[in-house]
Amino acid sequence: MRYRLGVDVGGTFTDVLLLEETSGSTYRAKTPSTPADQSVGVLNGVTKVCTDAGIDPGEIRQVLHGTTVATNAILQGRGARVGLVTTDGFRQVLQIARSFVPGGLAGWIIWPKPEPLARLENTVQVVGRIAADGSEVRPLDEEQCRAQLRGLRESGVEAVTVSLINSYANSEHEEQVGRWVAEEIPDVPVSLSSHVLPEMREYERTLTTVANSYVQPEVSRYVRNLDSSLQEKGITAPLSILRSDGGLVQSGKAAEDPVSLLLSGPAGGVTGAVWFAQQAGYADFLTFDMGGTSTDVALVLDGKPRIGRETKVGDLAVRATSVDVRTVGAGGGSVAHVPELTKALRVGPQSAGADPGPAAYGNGGTEPTVTDANVVLGYLPSELAGGEVALDVDAARTAVTGVSEAMGLDSVEAAASGIVDIVNENMFGALRLVSVQQGFDPRDFALVSFGGAGPLHANALGRLTGSWPVIIPPSPGVLCAYGDATTCLRSESARTMIRAFDDLTSDELRAVVADLAESAAQRLDAEGVARDDQTATYQVDLRYHGQGFEIPVDLDADVLTGTGDLLEELGAAFDTEHKRLFSFLLPNQREVINLRVTVSGPRPEVAWTELGQASQDPSAALLRESQVWMDGAYATAGIYDRAALLAGNVVTGPAIVTEMDSTTLVLSGHAATVDPSGCLIIRPL
Repeated sequence: MRYRLGVDVGGTFTDVLLLEETSGSTYRAKTPSTPADQSVGVLNGVTKVCTDAGIDPGEIRQVLHGTTVATNAILQGRGARVGLVTTDGFRQVLQIARSFVPGGLAGWIIWPKPEPLARLENTVQVVGRIAADGSEVRPLDEEQCRAQLRGLRESGVEAVTVSLINSYANSEHEEQVGRWVAEEIPDVPVSLSSHVLPEMREYERTLTTVANSYVQPEVSRYVRNLDSSLQEKGITAPLSILRSDGGLVQSGKAAEDPVSLLLSGPAGGVTGAVWFAQQAGYADFLTFDMGGTSTDVALVLDGKPRIGRETKVGDLAVRATSVDVRTVGAGGGSVAHVPELTKALRVGPQSAGADPGPAAYGNGGTEPTVTDANVVLGYLPSELAGGEVALDVDAARTAVTGVSEAMGLDSVEAAASGIVDIVNENMFGALRLVSVQQGFDPRDFALVSFGGAGPLHANALGRLTGSWPVIIPPSPGVLCAYGDATTCLRSESARTMIRAFDDLTSDELRAVVADLAESAAQRLDAEGVARDDQTATYQVDLRYHGQGFEIPVDLDADVLTGTGDLLEELGAAFDTEHKRLFSFLLPNQREVINLRVTVSGPRPEVAWTELGQASQDPSAALLRESQVWMDGAYATAGIYDRAALLAGNVVTGPAIVTEMDSTTLVLSGHAATVDPSGCLIIRPL
């Protein structure tokens, strides 16, 4: 038997999924996360899942991990002290930044500008210059450069970024400075912007490379610790880390390029959603991943997640390829509060997290959370995570009572219902960001919900968005780990090529794309992926002459072997996308700006499981009946064991479907049909 281990670390729980490839059978574990050292929670989950499966850890052949270590280092300000090397005259590149302030007009007055990840006192300038066409304007001054580097060494920097003007066109100066850094400041990781992001725009390239240096020591330590800890448990399988674009990279390469991991966790959920939606027969859908701390949403079109060129974490926005995921501070642990000034109920973004957690967890938490509200309304069973977490109903009611009293409400149920309604609206706003604001009508898409808390709110979100059906995959609470375990190795190459269509031929464009494809393929060769098993996708950033932004356009898979007019095809695709986004076209000349090629290995051959067929009657899975607060009054709801449901069963709301890692709520006037894939398909009656 061949076992793959998927691991996803969230803010509240660590999810572990053990997958046997031949049969498709799975074993799951959900353990509390350990923020002080995430590897502890991972090892606890690995021990539990191997015990449940009755296997020796040494039988695991692959470990695939979605991690938030890089994300947390940014959000919590725990990164390295970064030294930045720039071209003479560009020392303030991070301080000048872009003229953008979030929020309305008052943002210019009250917005506290974030401190750059590389401080000005740790930024030095070197003499030497490359022109925009890649030619050398002025050679590097070695003596001056080494003196500047010695100053960085004395200041105690823990990582170094080298970002020189126009290095995307010619990387020789950066590579030479990198060699001098290795001699003057040994044992300190060095990131070159021409390797991390070989594209135009100095600020974005510098910021992205500095972010890479900022998180590199933290990620490297974590990967080393986890790798050695797994080996101590007898797991000698290679460790792969999930990238932000949903692909895998070997742990060693991940430690060199950690900026590509900033959305590692959310990307696993989208990948897992695609896996199950395909089995259920849906290619166009929105994903809704609600955990304990936040909610992540994305859009999948024709079975492919939309990929963005910007990764945002807190106030930081870097140029790194990632699944286009939007995040809001709305999770099961989101705290509800009533400001004294307005007396208006607010939910989040503050979270009770894993420690102490919601009041219902009985770990000392006293603030009312979304989880506490669901407990009060009767939507949650008495235990979570397969008995790992026992819920204290009295503590939850006490916490939510504080909200009802502050708002002058007659009942604790009304306050709890208000908390749930507000957090639903917050998540609805996030779904609009990836659909309506991108030119898509959410009513044309299904809604795939997962995460520990997602299925509790999915039916309500379907009602708000008009996205039907609502799909609840099997094991929704560990779907991110499922995505980690069912994706493939991936590598990307990119290059800036600023050329007007009139100054370029299709053959020239094909030659550059072929060169990029070969570069990415060689990196997968080194990972042991045979050429015949590699698949390439191609993307070009285009704009009209005079525009200050680009639009990515996908190329057909046969771009290298085709003989047609590639520029004509690109132009037509660009016009179509520009009109969809902005409702107009321009007569201006089109320009090629950036080229990217992504090469992927094969997806693992994992068997799909299929449930046995039965009638519509789900009574064999009925555990008991319970009272739930719904539509302003108590109603009787059936509580069903999902493990006992069979294909064809129809669960009519109000109802609750429980399983080890999550709970699904079916509202009144709706019904959930069990698909042969194991998914619950919820539609209005």
